[in-house]
Order: sequence, then structure tokens, then C-alpha cells
Amino acid sequence: MNRYLGVIASSILFGLGLAMSSMIDPARVIGFLDVAGHWDPTLAFVMGGAVLVGLPLFPLVLRRERPLLEPRFRLPATTAIDRRLIAGAAIFGIGWGMVGICPGPGFAGLVSGVPLIALFVVAMLAGMGVYRVLHRQ
Repeated sequence: MNRYLGVIASSILFGLGLAMSSMIDPARVIGFLDVAGHWDPTLAFVMGGAVLVGLPLFPLVLRRERPLLEPRFRLPATTAIDRRLIAGAAIFGIGWGMVGICPGPGFAGLVSGVPLIALFVVAMLAGMGVYRVLHRQ
């Protein structure tokens, strides 16, 4: 049960951080991607703040024998850069650039009631479902 409370608490904290930094606003993200027009550096500061906190703490966390609420760390098993990774990154980037929403801010933005965000989350979940069906074969 503690594990689920940790997941819920960290998800709420993440969503609040996204909301407070305006990263659930697609216009803010598209403004960041518009480097040739009216560039908005807000996202760069949000990402920079996350890197400044995460980079020094990640090695400290990995020194622990195990995570606080899990029996073991679940790190990626492979570091290979292959076609699937590149294709997935390209699809993600194209979608993010088209609508200014990615999964985290999409879920956090559901509370805003903006139909575009809800449509994005439904389409994302449908795409994940299609991938699971196709990948099983």
C-alpha cells in the first residue's frame, strides 16, 4: 500500500510542478519550440532546474541498496540506439511539436478541462493500445 501512496504523492507533486510552471499550456511549449519566431525560454528554465536537481542526486540515489518503496531498482536493460528508439523519439517529437503536449503535461492538464488536452490523452492511450496489440504478434 505504501508503494501506491508514493506513486500517488509523486504524481501529484509532478503535476503541481507542471501546472505551476505553466507546462500544461500547449502555447507555452509551442513558444519554446518556435526558435525562429517569438521564442519563449520558460521550458528551458524548467528543464534546467530539473537537471540541476536531478543530476547530482541520481548517483546518490543509486548508491542505495534499493529504492525506498521497491525491492530493486528498475533501470533500462539496454543502452542500444536502434531504429525503434529513433522512430519512437521522432514520433514523440513530431507530436509534441504539432500540439505542444506530451504525456506528463497531458495527464496533468486534464484538470484544466481543455478539450484539446483530453483529445490528446485519448489519442495517446489509443496509440499505446494499438502498439501493444501489434507488438504482441
